[in-house]
Order: sequence, then structure tokens, then C-alpha cells
Amino acid sequence: MGISDTSETWETLSSRRPFQGAKTAVASDMVRMPDRSVVRRDYQVHPGSVCVLALDAQDRVLVIRQYRHPVRHRLWELPAGLLDVPGENPLHAAQRELYEEAHVKAEDWRVLADFFASPGGSDEAIRIFLARGVGDAEGERYEEHDSEEADMEVAWVPLPDLVRGVLAGELANPGLVTGVLALAAATASPEGPEGLRPALAPWPARPYEA
Repeated sequence: MGISDTSETWETLSSRRPFQGAKTAVASDMVRMPDRSVVRRDYQVHPGSVCVLALDAQDRVLVIRQYRHPVRHRLWELPAGLLDVPGENPLHAAQRELYEEAHVKAEDWRVLADFFASPGGSDEAIRIFLARGVGDAEGERYEEHDSEEADMEVAWVPLPDLVRGVLAGELANPGLVTGVLALAAATASPEGPEGLRPALAPWPARPYEA
């Protein structure tokens, strides 16, 4: 028997924003529980994100390494970015991030996985794309000067090495962990990556115009 998550909304009696940042906010909701009690739920309001697992002809994955201040770590990650334009097509956002962070383009795009980053404390939804048929992008390389991305490292790493690193607890970025294990599972399935959803598959967590 198959299982799947379902959309559900409990009664929200009130909602306020005690903090509003440049990209995210904090919401404080008073929510009625099934037993009729009312509790407060504080969580991060997030526009959503996309990640790109770019795979070359040698089954190497494009990864980047950058400092993440909240966890005080320099993490290996997949190219990623915010969906900070309301209603933005996530495929277009993913293509932009791959270009800006690695100066790479891809010919074949598919949805690898969708997930909520931390559903107990944030509404951030993340879509990971598999990008194949990769090559250097045309034009000048995008230069970042005012963020952690200015100090970013880029590497192509064999997929089995990343799987081993995830299982050994050496790689902990959630997008990378989810993407690497999802690709390993897809590769081992009878249909292979060809059985993945198309790049413009619906995404109920972040509806968009195709």
C-alpha cells in the first residue's frame, strides 16, 4: 500500500509577524488543537528554495563549499537559491543558480526530490532538480562580492564518494544529503533517472506558472 503526505490546515485564530527580514520572517500563530485547546506556534516564513544536482558524463556531481554562519561550518552543498520572486518558475530559478554559482548550463532537467527543510519550525519547501548534459555556460562569469558566495569553492565529485560521505556523517547539508541519496535510489531503480518526474511537474507546496 502506498503512502503520501496530505495537505491539512488546523484553525488559526490569529497570526502576527514579530520579525520581518529582507528575505524571511517569523510568524506567531495561535492554533486550535484537535482537543480544542489553543497553542502558539512560532516558525520561520520562507519563500522556498531550489537545488541543482548537476551530473556530468563521468557520473560526477557538481558541489560547492561555503561558510554557513548559523551552524559555524563550511559545508559542501549543491548549487541552490531562494525563490524570492513571487510565483517564479522553480526551473528558471534553478537554471539561474547553476549559471551564477558555477557558470554551468544543462540540456536535460528533471525533478529529483521535493521536501520541507524543517517542517517543525519553518515552512521552507525545497525542490531538487537533476541536471544532465552539462557544459560551460556562455558569456561572462557571474561575480559575487558581498556574501559567503564570494569565498566559494567548486568541485566535481563522483557520486559514490558523496554517498559514502553522507552515510559516514561527513556531509550534512540537507539539500546535498537528500539529492545524493535520491539520485542513488533513482539510479538503482528499474527505470533509472529516466523515470523521474519532468522538470515542470506540479509542486503544490510552491505553486507557479509554467
